Amino acid sequence: MGLSVTLSSALSGMRVGQNALDTLSNNVANAGTPGYHRRSTSVIDSLGVNSTYAREGQLTRAFNTSLQAHYTRTTAESGFTSVQASFLDRVQVLFGKPGTVGSIDSAYNAFESSLAAVATSPDSYANRADFIQKAQALTGTLNRLSSDIQSLRQEIEAKLSNSVDSINNQLQSLEKVNLRLADQGIDPTSRATLMDQRDRLVDDLSTQMDLNVTYRSDGTVALMTRSGVGILDVKASVFQYESAGALSAASRFSPNDAVSGVGKLSIMTPAGLEIDLVKQNVLQSGELAGLVQLRDQQLVQAQDQLDEIAASVAQAMSTNVAQGTQVTVGPANGYEVDLADVRNGNEFTFKYLQGGAERTVRVLRVDDTSKLPLDYVDANGARVIGLDFSGGTASVAAQLQQRMGGGFNIANPSGTTIRVMDDGAAGTTDMLSLSTRTTSSGLQNGTLGFSLFVDTNNADFTNNLDGVGQKLGFASRISVNSAIVADNKLLVQHTGTTPLGDQDRLNQLISNLDDMRFAGGQGSGATNASSRLGGTVADMISQTLNYQGNVAEAAISNNETQQMTLDALTQRLDSEYGVDVDEEMARLMELQNAFAANARVMSVVQELMDALMQL
Repeated sequence: MGLSVTLSSALSGMRVGQNALDTLSNNVANAGTPGYHRRSTSVIDSLGVNSTYAREGQLTRAFNTSLQAHYTRTTAESGFTSVQASFLDRVQVLFGKPGTVGSIDSAYNAFESSLAAVATSPDSYANRADFIQKAQALTGTLNRLSSDIQSLRQEIEAKLSNSVDSINNQLQSLEKVNLRLADQGIDPTSRATLMDQRDRLVDDLSTQMDLNVTYRSDGTVALMTRSGVGILDVKASVFQYESAGALSAASRFSPNDAVSGVGKLSIMTPAGLEIDLVKQNVLQSGELAGLVQLRDQQLVQAQDQLDEIAASVAQAMSTNVAQGTQVTVGPANGYEVDLADVRNGNEFTFKYLQGGAERTVRVLRVDDTSKLPLDYVDANGARVIGLDFSGGTASVAAQLQQRMGGGFNIANPSGTTIRVMDDGAAGTTDMLSLSTRTTSSGLQNGTLGFSLFVDTNNADFTNNLDGVGQKLGFASRISVNSAIVADNKLLVQHTGTTPLGDQDRLNQLISNLDDMRFAGGQGSGATNASSRLGGTVADMISQTLNYQGNVAEAAISNNETQQMTLDALTQRLDSEYGVDVDEEMARLMELQNAFAANARVMSVVQELMDALMQL
């Protein structure tokens, strides 16, 4: 091998070594840089005509497609659980722990204790005034909690809008990165740097939504959701958010855009196709999915539960129960009751035995016929039937007969009286009771129930189903009757001549709170936790606090588990992609020795050439 060949080999070795040193120094300089992937340069032994020389191979960037896909999926799931845990924990704090200051059960317990005190001494002005104050504190707590829940939903609307802006910016950046990576003339170092930027953008996007990422051979990526909606190929889709403005308890999501009361989240594809991400259930995980679920389900559930509590405490004060009169016709037994006082939203109830089991049927007066047919089982196990009362009692009897079928004889013997009889000798049914539960229509009309708690403009709460239903958002509107605030003697005087020492009305209120049972409205699956509430007012408050506490605890636990999974994956990524400075320093020693050896070869060649020149 000639001196020139030897010199050429040494020079090639030094050139390759220098490039390797540049790569190594870049690794060490970025050892702490988030999203940086370790790089390495291979050395290829090439055969020349008369020698072997070193040639620089391809610049390799550490990357594991399978691991990256797992990390992307886990990041989306972590984004979902994180936002859920954060908001649901705040809801739990708003409702408060049982017995703590500011919690709803503390306000109710104070109200109940004050009622017991005023019942003991109804002629005490101080006791009556204290009771009014406790009633106002209870309604104030319900108003505040309702307002806080809607504030959280409003905050989510703002977060969704900000997230959409951020996503669009990231997609535009990723589109530009793709265009540069598609340029085959770009140098390897710049390509590796662009791929680092690409992966950082994909990671940020995966926090917001669930992604399927396709990594192409030229380094570009294509994105779509796991449900199959394209987000980025050559061109990026554009996310859009149309705010609904201020939200209230009545602002609910609906597939019908004309009646939906919340913001609309959609995507516009490069082909001009608009897809509603919520209506089409496109998002399955990520922060966007978590925020939408909170806005449209969990926080709506919390509002519904507050409305159920407000409705039950109002009805416990205003409801009058009238027991039916027993009637016997031959072998048949039954009861009849007057429906004259049954107002829109009120009910009559009958109980019977069938097959040895006691059954209960609640018949609601429903003036808004768009809500009919209505037939479901409530949280207490009672069958609830909605009927149109506009045709009179005879029509009500006919409708109920049709619903109940055989085993009953339901009739209108006269006026506004309805009669419900069992099947007599057949013995398949046995009537046990029949009663009405009606809302009092005055403060001194002789009935013990009265509207202590009222709706907007001092309107009685009858729980009617007109429109969206009176119960919806009632927690935000409930207040103490202004007439009673102005004259607290009305707490006692159920007639104009009732003495102030009379305890009948107050004792009846205590009895209602202790014994009267309520149930959440018709459920709509998993989105309506209020349908699971049932029992006395105290029971419903306890169930609500337990439910919210359990939901928050489950969300926090899920988030902690997900974060542990993400941390484990992050460690794997660091091990796979990160820079180990000790390894790099060991590699540096090898490169320095190789560089020194090549330099020595060149020095020897120089000496030999000098010696030859002197011959």
